Order: sequence, then C-alpha cells, then structure tokens
Amino acid sequence: MLFDIRTIVGALLGSYAVVLVVTGLVHDTGAEEAKTGGVNVNLWAGLGMGAVALAFLVWVLLRPVAVPTKADTPVGEEDSPPEA
Repeated sequence: MLFDIRTIVGALLGSYAVVLVVTGLVHDTGAEEAKTGGVNVNLWAGLGMGAVALAFLVWVLLRPVAVPTKADTPVGEEDSPPEA
C-alpha cells in the first residue's frame, strides 16, 4: 500500500478524539459546564472528531491509492516526448 495522507489525518484525528472523549467523561465539572451553557464540549467535540476520523479511515479502505502500471498507459505514449 502506498503512502496516503488520509491515513495520517485519520489516525491523528482519532487520537485527539480519544483524548477529548476521555477528558469529557473524567473531567466534567460543574464549573466547566457553566462556561459552556451546560454542554460537555470535550465529549461532543471528541465524538465528532472520532466520526470524522472513522470516515477518513473508511475512505482509505474503500478507495485505496493505485499504482499506475505500464499496462495503464495507451500504446505509443510510453516514450513519446511531451507535446508543446
């Protein structure tokens, strides 16, 4: 499999999502909820980020990067100079 930036982005977002979800579940104080109007922002941001990370990783699995082969190029265009 070739290097694909979607894998890196999905993994990075996924790791941030895990941190935010754990923070939202463990460190949810009344003072922090008062700042945000009663919403657990860390939990919801982590869940949203996790959904986006999952979408990136599914995208990588469903549409992998394909290596072009010699058979993919039309006949006679392998060694021809670029047109001006």
